[in-house]
Amino acid sequence: MDRAQAYDERLPLPGLAARVRTVWVQPTGPEAVLQRNQPAGGVELQCPVGGTPWLVGPLTRAKAEILPPGLTIVGARFWPGAAAPLLGVPADELVDQIVPFGDVQGEPSDLAARLAEAPGPDAALQVLQLDLVRRQAAAPDPDPLVAEAVRRLMPWQPTGISQLTEGLAISESQLRRRFLAEVGLGPKTLQRTLRFQGYLALAQAATHGRRVADLAAEVGYADHAHLGRECLRLTGLTPRELLGDAVDRCGCGHDHAASYGPFLAGRPA
Repeated sequence: MDRAQAYDERLPLPGLAARVRTVWVQPTGPEAVLQRNQPAGGVELQCPVGGTPWLVGPLTRAKAEILPPGLTIVGARFWPGAAAPLLGVPADELVDQIVPFGDVQGEPSDLAARLAEAPGPDAALQVLQLDLVRRQAAAPDPDPLVAEAVRRLMPWQPTGISQLTEGLAISESQLRRRFLAEVGLGPKTLQRTLRFQGYLALAQAATHGRRVADLAAEVGYADHAHLGRECLRLTGLTPRELLGDAVDRCGCGHDHAASYGPFLAGRPA
């Protein structure tokens, strides 16, 4: 079984950027691939070309799966809270679930057929994005209070939940209720996930020579050991196992700039 894989991550169409963090094309090659879906705070729509599209809900821990050989997947990763209004399903029903997209929609969809008819992977990715553009035009906007809360929970501006609710003039119970419906996770759980995503973003962008402790401290970890415990809790792996020997930068061989570039955009200069 091949643990490595080709993975071409890209920025979404400009009209989707407020909802979609990144899109990608992923061919598995001649051997089966061990794929680990990592917690990122949002929902993912993964579409095997010629197969059944599925949704990966907001994850609280990594979920591993075996992808068969000769498969091409196109996909989209949504920002936290952005998928539920588009898909018409409460996000808390998808937590830690991988489910067929059609089951969530509750109605037949021709997306799989149109993807299968695409002349190549790039065309299939375009079909997926245009389908999301169409759905977005008919969908309600994301909850603006939840969207602002997600922005404030990014690791670049550390805040406590009580400070967050006070700033938004909402009770903790009301905020949690709206988070579960829109994001699927409670505010504190999302904050921990985004903090780890912040570390991965810095590791991807890190220049040689930056210490792991510096990267961990920038996103709010108390020390390297704190980072290690959170990495193990979220991914089931240590930072070295996850990123390779270069734990101060991404060692997986994939370029994640399209995903982590927008994530880093709110980081103070």
